[in-house]
Amino acid sequence: MTGWSAWLDVPARERAEREASLEPLAEDGFVVTSRELSRDGPWRIEIFGHGAKPALGAEWTWEILPDKDWVSENQRSFQPFKVGPFWVHPSHNTGGIPAGALPLRIDAGMAFGTGTHATTRGCLEMLSTLDPRQTANAVDVGCGSGILAIAMAKLWKRPIIGGDNDAQAVDVAIENAALNGVAGLCNFVVSVGLSHPTLAKAAPYDLIVANILAGPLLDLTDTFRYAVGIGGAALLSGILVEQADLIVSAYQRCGFALEHHIDLETGGAMWRTLLLRRK
Repeated sequence: MTGWSAWLDVPARERAEREASLEPLAEDGFVVTSRELSRDGPWRIEIFGHGAKPALGAEWTWEILPDKDWVSENQRSFQPFKVGPFWVHPSHNTGGIPAGALPLRIDAGMAFGTGTHATTRGCLEMLSTLDPRQTANAVDVGCGSGILAIAMAKLWKRPIIGGDNDAQAVDVAIENAALNGVAGLCNFVVSVGLSHPTLAKAAPYDLIVANILAGPLLDLTDTFRYAVGIGGAALLSGILVEQADLIVSAYQRCGFALEHHIDLETGGAMWRTLLLRRK
């Protein structure tokens, strides 16, 4: 299958926002990278793939590449790492698990969420700080690869439900749950927000986890207001630090209070994970 790349040079101040807008492409198996062309100068954002090309806009430059499986190349570059109590590793590297760590087997490629991005790492760290007695009924909204739902199932050894608006991502999440030995604890469905009956009927929740983007999180404020029980929490990520105040203000108007946050870096951008408690 013919491989291709597309690249775009952007000012440093625009890079983080541009990268954030491209995150959903990972659901289709594309590889997105960026690099600084000069100190404090422009950044080059590159996308690698094969087969059908995504709609990116006229400003992108395209190049046909030698026949190569770029998704497999990306998978081989994914190395295990520890975050909180979790040891995140790809299928081809199963050794060296630290004593006492909870292994999460996730491969790069067909659904967003290998754990390497600051948004997912922030969620994994935050999950490990929560009181299990306050997370009895939890849901993963926009589950992607299923990594966060799988992590919750392993951490608390209880059923977790999740949904994504992309059917392919849900298939990947189901497969990943089986690979991680928690197929019996994880139930994934195709859903926009909490609209699927399985997710809607399970409310009110003790915990909603949503690692998506700032725009959808703002759209979901009213939904989450009624879906989280009093004293319950919303763990939100996919938020650039400079977007965080807007998100917090919107959720405060819906009865949430900021309890804690974690800032982590990916590719030179700072991302914030928020824990908000329903009053």
